[in-house]
Amino acid sequence: MRDDLHMTDIAIDLRVSSEDSRGRQYSTSSRRKRSDWSVTAEGSIRLSLSTAALGIRLVHVSSDAVFSGMGPDQYDESCLPDPITPYGAAKAAAETAVRLLCPDAAVIRTSLIIGNGCSEHEQLVHGLADGTRQGALFTDDIRCPVHVEDLAAALWEITRSGAAVVFHLAGPDALSRYQLGDLIARRDGLDPARLPSARRSDTALPGGLDVRLHSHGTQQKLSTRLRGAREFLNENGPEQA
Repeated sequence: MRDDLHMTDIAIDLRVSSEDSRGRQYSTSSRRKRSDWSVTAEGSIRLSLSTAALGIRLVHVSSDAVFSGMGPDQYDESCLPDPITPYGAAKAAAETAVRLLCPDAAVIRTSLIIGNGCSEHEQLVHGLADGTRQGALFTDDIRCPVHVEDLAAALWEITRSGAAVVFHLAGPDALSRYQLGDLIARRDGLDPARLPSARRSDTALPGGLDVRLHSHGTQQKLSTRLRGAREFLNENGPEQA
């Protein structure tokens, strides 16, 4: 790969899920559903057409929302999408368009992104612990969190590699949102006993419960090491990270 590679040669499509405090990945309103589809699916198709026409390499960031959580114990890079939400369907459509229209593109699926106190989940934990936010952390909603710095480093490494396959960038630790919140609280000197818990399966919230991205195949191709949440949340707190 050229050492003088510039970002003008690359398009990075960063349409990653924005989740609310309860872990819901989209609203049931028809307006939000249309927005999910128009931005996530149609937007990615338009970007794919443009980058293909200009000869620009596309790095498309997708989400574990493309999986139902009702398939294998772990989803590796070879697994096909089986979404059960409109958002997941839009992400799956975007992946399909990218791979068909841009054969040299990289498609990257990731999971919960944690980083230096700024992520939604970290802010939620602080709000729940100090009583300024309502809600609960689910004990049966399983994901494989990744640190934002590991994710950024791996994205750049993949971008420079020219590889045109599906990658999974998620940490090796499968944790419930409650377990993740407990780790965050302990790192930040909060009382984990103040964190309320609940079962997502007892609610009407849509989406997969146990969605574990298996990143072993990707990790073998990268020099960037994807740390597990138990490791990076036992290191320095947000102010030193």
